[in-house]
Amino acid sequence: MKSKKLSRVAVFAAVVFFVGTLFPYAYAAADTSLKQLRTFVDVLEFVKENYVETTDTDKLISGAIKGVVNELDDFSQYLEPKDYKELKNDTRGDFGGIGIRLQKVDGFVTVMTPMPGTPAFKAGVMPGDRILFVDDKDITEMKLDDAVELMRGPAGSKVKLTLSRKDKNGDYQTIPDITLKRAKIVPEVVYYRMLPDQVGYLYMVDFSGHSTEEVKKALADLQKQGMTSLVLDLRFNPGGLLTGAVDIAKLFLQPGQMIVYTQGRKPEYYQEFKTSSKPDYPSVPMAVLVNQGSASASEIVSGALQDNARAFVVGQRTFGKASVQQVMPLSGGAGLRLTIAHYYTPSGRLIQRDYRDKSKADEGGIFPDVEVWVEPEEEAKVFMQYNDIVYTPGKETPKMKFTAKDPVLDKAVEILTGKISLEEAKEKSQQAAAERKAKKEAEKKKTTASKTDKTDVKKETSSKTDKKESAQKEKSAVSNAPAKDASGKTEKGK
Repeated sequence: MKSKKLSRVAVFAAVVFFVGTLFPYAYAAADTSLKQLRTFVDVLEFVKENYVETTDTDKLISGAIKGVVNELDDFSQYLEPKDYKELKNDTRGDFGGIGIRLQKVDGFVTVMTPMPGTPAFKAGVMPGDRILFVDDKDITEMKLDDAVELMRGPAGSKVKLTLSRKDKNGDYQTIPDITLKRAKIVPEVVYYRMLPDQVGYLYMVDFSGHSTEEVKKALADLQKQGMTSLVLDLRFNPGGLLTGAVDIAKLFLQPGQMIVYTQGRKPEYYQEFKTSSKPDYPSVPMAVLVNQGSASASEIVSGALQDNARAFVVGQRTFGKASVQQVMPLSGGAGLRLTIAHYYTPSGRLIQRDYRDKSKADEGGIFPDVEVWVEPEEEAKVFMQYNDIVYTPGKETPKMKFTAKDPVLDKAVEILTGKISLEEAKEKSQQAAAERKAKKEAEKKKTTASKTDKTDVKKETSSKTDKKESAQKEKSAVSNAPAKDASGKTEKGK
């Protein structure tokens, strides 16, 4: 009995510790929340003692913390140690690795392409190679993410790979082991090229630690090639670092112009981000491309350039992720990502969309000046082309081919080159949007009418059935009634 009480006290103390650590403001409402905490401890203890299988208390508490955080919004998150470590790698923009793109093919972890200049490329790892062992650990039955994690590590450390490669007959043969020294891998975050009519095109994958540096290099190269206008493509760009978004916007906006501001419940969370120096590209005509996959930092940049009349926006309404999140390390290597404020565009537009409240479905996100509707599957084909290029050691780098249709880019180029005015493009996009809306409403009415007709048919059928059954019952009642003579007396059976 004494040990059970001690266990109960320990669990209660642990819960209070977690709640107090994660949410300092919880103590202010301690009087009102104490009963709920006691209820939670009761549930936890009852589960531990009575659940059909043995439970892990640490996992239960971890799950409870996740439940608390998930209740807040779609972006706050309790991060397990592994997830927190990956988050730090992603936002830093580099990691220790060997530089290969992998995929599961026929059940094997297969090299799609080594990245130029990386340890794997220099060691002669070839596209199509199968990785069988990593440091003598069999990965053939392993999930791709787990296999990748084995190959990552501190820059300068070594990793041994056992590979199999196709021979002349097309059969896979194991080749001698390769030992590679891990290096800092900088993922490609920018792709650019010159379009006809001196239109520069720059696609940003995300806003990581190296994005601004790579964008500057790309713009300088495009300028050397004679760029007279620019398309900044932020479609399918999920965002990243706030500092990256601010630095990119500074390349195009005049000194003193607002880029974005944040506002939360606490006064100290209000913060303005403005330009302070002259931009590198103050006057080059610009179009920004966005879609439903553009979020966070992408929305900050597109909203800032749109509100300051520095660029026009083409595409589809953005995702609407505009939450300022603070990442806090926790004990045991875990972390907490908590929303503390929201982003607002220079004109005061809240970018955040509330997906949980259907009444606010038309609020939030960045609305394009010129809407061009494209099915997500078709638009995805445009960006899959960047993944089609395969680098092979010992051979020249192949040229990237672009064959997929891109009506969003085409419309932006038409406006930049004067083939159609911005006002005319806006008017046509509004007409197209009205037609899509009318068509959607007509289809909705048609569906509703069809359901109504089916309901009426069912009612009519049911009514006819009821009448038929009633008639049959009446007929049956008459036929089964005792016969009467002319005097009205009932005739008894003989």
